[in-house]
Amino acid sequence: MKKFFSGCYVALVLLFMYLPIFVLIAFSFNEGRGRVWSGFSFKWYGELFQDKAILGALGNTLIIAFIASLFATILGTAAAIGIHNMRKNTRSLVKNVNSLPLISPEIVMGISLMILFSSLHITRGFFTMIIAHITFCVPAVVLSVLPKLGQINRHIYEAALDLGCNEVQAFFKVILPEIMPGVISGFLMALTYSIDDFVISYFTSGPSSQTLPLIIYTITKKPMTPKLNALSTLMFVVVLVILFVSNMNGDGASCKKSKKKAKKA
Repeated sequence: MKKFFSGCYVALVLLFMYLPIFVLIAFSFNEGRGRVWSGFSFKWYGELFQDKAILGALGNTLIIAFIASLFATILGTAAAIGIHNMRKNTRSLVKNVNSLPLISPEIVMGISLMILFSSLHITRGFFTMIIAHITFCVPAVVLSVLPKLGQINRHIYEAALDLGCNEVQAFFKVILPEIMPGVISGFLMALTYSIDDFVISYFTSGPSSQTLPLIIYTITKKPMTPKLNALSTLMFVVVLVILFVSNMNGDGASCKKSKKKAKKA
């Protein structure tokens, strides 16, 4: 009986969370503009891909997200290694500081970055948006890589040095392969955050660097168009695929490690 009620509770929670999204996806294929179902059609997807403003914003979003995620992954991985090698008390303090951008309101970071760029007389545009996105993506990468560093046997690195590797070779041949699942997860998480960001992008963007969330905000000021349903559906699917690939990568790495241990045994 307890299992039955637990299952019902979980089902209701999932229904509450995902029912609006499923309704949105269904109406992205509605031929009409209203809330009444008028027939199945790809009409709004066709119009979406003919909208130059949205396609331009999509291109900006992907370029900014990829560049910011790449640099955030490099910086976040280096920062995670540095934090991991700190003393316990210092490491706890730095980890808490690292988490501040993730738990503090985005509007605080957005306004502070806007003031910083203005005080340095930097024109807002692609450059400022990339810097801003790197800023809030790095902590996510750090949190993804740190657990993998904690799972590494320290003696493996020392053994690589004893066998003739220098510190750089030991890192790329021993440490990096071990933490690669965390690095990839951090990159995909940073990519998701960057694509989805609105508040910080709003304060750091310029006229020529509009991203999808900003364009969507502009469109919603006008009468609602079903193109937004199609656009939201595509964004949801992209994020879902990214998370699926990230989880599969983590599970695949765990399976490989288990097989290696089984062979050694």
